[in-house]
Amino acid sequence: MSDLSYAEVSAKLQARWPENKIDPTLDRVQRLVELLGDPQKAYPVVHLTGTNGKTSTARMVDALLREAGLRTGRFTSPHLETVRERITLNGEPIDEQRFVEIYTEIEPYVDVVDAENEHPLSFFEVMTAMAFAAFADAPVDVAVIEVGLGGTWDSTNVADGTVAVITPVAVDHAHILGSDPVTIARDKSGIIKAGSTAVIAQQSLDVAEVLVRRAAEVGAQVAREGLEYGVVSRSVAVGGQLISFKGLGGEYDDIFLPLHGEYQAHNAATALAAVEALLGATSQNEGDRMTRELVEAAFAEVTSPGRMEVVRTSPTVIVDAAHNPHGAEATAATVTEAFAFQPLIGVLGCMKDKDVYAILEAYEPIMETVVCTRNSFERSMPADELGEIAIEIFGEDRVLVRPKLLDAIDDAIRLAEENALAMGTGGVLVTGSVITAGEARTLLVRKRAGDRQ
Repeated sequence: MSDLSYAEVSAKLQARWPENKIDPTLDRVQRLVELLGDPQKAYPVVHLTGTNGKTSTARMVDALLREAGLRTGRFTSPHLETVRERITLNGEPIDEQRFVEIYTEIEPYVDVVDAENEHPLSFFEVMTAMAFAAFADAPVDVAVIEVGLGGTWDSTNVADGTVAVITPVAVDHAHILGSDPVTIARDKSGIIKAGSTAVIAQQSLDVAEVLVRRAAEVGAQVAREGLEYGVVSRSVAVGGQLISFKGLGGEYDDIFLPLHGEYQAHNAATALAAVEALLGATSQNEGDRMTRELVEAAFAEVTSPGRMEVVRTSPTVIVDAAHNPHGAEATAATVTEAFAFQPLIGVLGCMKDKDVYAILEAYEPIMETVVCTRNSFERSMPADELGEIAIEIFGEDRVLVRPKLLDAIDDAIRLAEENALAMGTGGVLVTGSVITAGEARTLLVRKRAGDRQ
């Protein structure tokens, strides 16, 4: 039993290099997992990278595997409300006591690696090792591992994925990964290992070429969306959508997915192909665990917190973690398809290092008013700066600035209610970053609980 509290462990982790500070080497984390006995080799791994859709796809892979009767570990980032969300066992966040125990078990080895190196292990490197150790100790049958940033030099890449999943690649973290999709794809392709299967979501032609070339170089099999697997058809349904899939092992018709957006249908197709690849389902060998009933049951239970998530009704308030132009465009299309808001009021809090102009441009056609705010994170763009950019795009009459997130949400709800009296059903979309979505989610859940008292 550890003498440390959960708060003390969290503070120790947060005191380390933040995850946005990158040193392109695997040496430190490789040394740490070697000292721990290479726990990442104790189970097959489904490894995911890409620019958008990684966490949602990882959650879908996890759900399918659990429905197939397998015990799972899932490592994703960033988190919305608690760091424990990053490490889940059988779909549930690791509990505080076990989180502390795992940290306490690996801390002596962390100290050794820190002493051996000029730079100590980062927050993300230690979290990665904690996840690998927790999964080996559980033990899990399969680990679903999402990269933190990039691929080749990401600390998760000390694991060799049996299946490597690449969701759509676009430009994000340009100051670290490169300013064009091809350069970024080269880095992300590093998770494709010898003898694995690369499941490649729909990409631009030049990005697909990079990924397929890497697979050929290392002798990996390839499953490409639009060729070996894909979405056959989809239609909007109450609370989500109805989708028919072409999988690696056959077709799965009329599957309900309780998530909105065309991009989630494609995420689901990629998750399905990844699990089929892991379990050996092909058109010649359909396997004994991938039935339509299994897929239907797994997808019916899928949630994706902070991704087009309705957290309040009357008026409807949606939180969404889109934080780059590609994600914002997908979110704008999804809101338009799934909801008929008149008006839609936006609440935006973005990070300084993002292409904020392009994010705002994506929302201008669908938002009547945008309330510019900020989250509590130090990299968050000040609300007045965001407001100045928004005025260029929306015009002064359609922009409000509220430095506090709660005030921004309250004003957006008021505007949606007042304007809806004449125009129809008002709605609020809170977006701009994962941190903004997470903090809004916490505020609205707490507010809802207070309203009930």
